[in-house]
Amino acid sequence: MDIATSPLARPFPAMPAIAGATPRIARAGYKDWGRCDLTYVALDEGTAVAGVFTRNICCSSEVELGRDNIGQGLARALVVNAGNSNAFTGYRGREAVEQIMDQVAGHLGCPREQVFVSSTGVIGVPLPKDKAKAGVEAALQARPCSWEDATHTIGTTDTFAKGATVQAMVGDTLVTLNAIIKGSGMIAPDMATMLGYIFTDAAVEPAFLQQILSAAADTSFNCITVDSDTSTSDTILAFATGKAGNAPLASFDDAGADAFAAALHDICLQLAHLVVRDGEGAQKFIAIAVTGAVSDASARKVGLAIANSPLVKTAIAGQDANWGRVVMAVGKAGEPADRDRLSIGFGGIWAAREGLPLADYDETPVAEHLKGQDISIEVDLGLGQGSATVWTCDLTHGYIDINADYRS
Repeated sequence: MDIATSPLARPFPAMPAIAGATPRIARAGYKDWGRCDLTYVALDEGTAVAGVFTRNICCSSEVELGRDNIGQGLARALVVNAGNSNAFTGYRGREAVEQIMDQVAGHLGCPREQVFVSSTGVIGVPLPKDKAKAGVEAALQARPCSWEDATHTIGTTDTFAKGATVQAMVGDTLVTLNAIIKGSGMIAPDMATMLGYIFTDAAVEPAFLQQILSAAADTSFNCITVDSDTSTSDTILAFATGKAGNAPLASFDDAGADAFAAALHDICLQLAHLVVRDGEGAQKFIAIAVTGAVSDASARKVGLAIANSPLVKTAIAGQDANWGRVVMAVGKAGEPADRDRLSIGFGGIWAAREGLPLADYDETPVAEHLKGQDISIEVDLGLGQGSATVWTCDLTHGYIDINADYRS
């Protein structure tokens, strides 16, 4: 299926090498496509790992095993299969994952619990063990590739490669973080979301890496939605090789810990926005800022109710400033709200304040704002100090086109 590049696409950044992390790609042939579909990243001994995984009850064996093994805190390899999610495949799916783990662990001479596997694609088809074995063997022997090549390889319905890179000073040491992600549809995180991987040369203790990754995910990946569907395979993993040579970070009391945590949050937020920008059929990137809620958590739930509303999303697609649909979404969120205190705006222009349409409201500048690609919706509940921003995209016929033909 040919899918046009999203009009909201961003160019892939130039990424420096990460010492201790080496990506390779190969073609396993999980689908009938002329491209690589297996990514292998070798990690030096001593690499710390942290992760967040989907809470979808019908998750894949890859998620179950990753969740079981993340607590031991070390990683030697990552393998990502594209084209087959291996979810809802019972014991056959689990055997395929364990085979990959054993194959890579045997090659590296490490415990199989240090090999992390992700798969993405069609649900309900067991990952073919013969293709997986041949694909892994090819990847083990392949030449190192660029991070951009690895990003293309993990994609499915993605229309552009998504990556980000940032640097931070940890004490007197400059550390680098590179991150890649795939995701376009089935996006409504309940942590985690999509498949995303962060690699850094910083030295970070596993428990602290887990602490700051979970916090970063909560205000980035957990604040986006494309279609309100939480995937069976969603995974975010962070790997810290320690090759930069800084004193290992173990808590916020350590020099540079704040800077590293801020860099990790920054890269997570960049990735989250890129996924929304590649939302299936998306033409507009929408930021929804909710203020005046009884708590930050309540504000986020209200924001996601708006972001997940097909009526709101189609109105934005049609460039219609129908703020009544926003009122509806606030009211259905199940969170404290008062109709007579509610204020709603678009592009920084209030259409209604404290439960009433503004007498001098001029829709002309709002209509102009909605013609653009970057849209903002403002909601003030007038109840408290809670606030949150969530991000989504519009809903167009392109979403139907992609998903109606997904398996063909």
